[in-house]
Parts: sequence; C-alpha cells; structure tokens
Amino acid sequence: DEVIVNVHHFAEQIMDAIQSNHGWDSKVTISNEQNEVLETGGGILKAGWFLKESDPFVVMNADILTDLNLGEMIAFHQSHKPMGTLAVTSRSSSRALLFDDQNKLCGWKNDKTGETKGKPGHPKAFSGIQVLGPEIFNHVTFSGKFSMIDVYLDLCIHHTFQGFDHSNSLFMDIGTMEKLAAAEKFFL
Repeated sequence: DEVIVNVHHFAEQIMDAIQSNHGWDSKVTISNEQNEVLETGGGILKAGWFLKESDPFVVMNADILTDLNLGEMIAFHQSHKPMGTLAVTSRSSSRALLFDDQNKLCGWKNDKTGETKGKPGHPKAFSGIQVLGPEIFNHVTFSGKFSMIDVYLDLCIHHTFQGFDHSNSLFMDIGTMEKLAAAEKFFL
C-alpha cells in the first residue's frame, strides 16, 4: 500500500494518472528523474531515503507483464533471508544471470559478446522483479546512473542473492511498441 514510482519519459502523464486515480488506494510517492534517467540501480539508490527503513521491498520494472505470485516470492525471500531474491526463468536470453547448485547468484554472461563476470553457473533469464532487504543500501558503492545487475554481481561474492524461478508463470516483455502490440493481442 506504499509505492514509490520513478518517472522520466512522460513523467507528467504518469503523475497526472496517479493523482486522478488517487494512487489506486495506495500512498504513491514520486522520485523524479526527468533531468536524467538513472537506470534501475540509480533509481533505487535515489529512492533509498524511502526504502532503507522499510521491511524487504519489491522492485518491479514497468515494462513487463507477469502473473508471478508476488506473495510466494516474498515468502520465499523471508524464509531464505538473502540480501536479495531475483525472479528468473529458464527462458532463452542472450544475457543470463548464473546460479550455483544452491540457486545462489554467482555470475553473469552475455552470449552475443562472450563477456562474462563472476563464476560459471546455471543460466537463468532475469525477469526484472526483485525483493530486496533494506540492508543493501549499506553496501552499494555505485552512484549516479548504474545497473542493479552490477550491484548484485559486486555483492554476491560476500552476500546471498537467491534465484526465485517462476518459469511456469506468464512473462511478457513489453518494452517496445511491437512487443506491446503482441501483448494487446494476447490480452484482448
């Protein structure tokens, strides 16, 4: 019932929609990135004042559709107590997070460029959904515009980031007009 939304592109439209719908019965706070988009990492860090005194919190990219059961993912996070729980699937992806046999993040690879980071492991596609403990703010060394994937790869050496596999859930990336049109056909 408490949400923070970072805005950049069409910020006024998003803020107007939130206001005219009274936050859909949630308390909605805006984190304004109109001057510079900060990517997920920079956006989370900028919203840290709102999140660092909270219980674990959910971060979800706005350009996905899924029926992933957030309640199950949050319960998984609470029972395993990692610094972060990352929603992943076994779908094909040119960039993959790598997980060890205990389903803990250990690396990353880009099949297109051959670039790798961390240790070898089992590839999983990241879904842009994560549950994070507020203690993460005590360990982030990045600033400005940055990816959370870089934070996870930096921290997974000494902290646990657990994979939450939701391969049996619906997942659609709607980050382009073509993908959005395909999603509209799927849901009509």
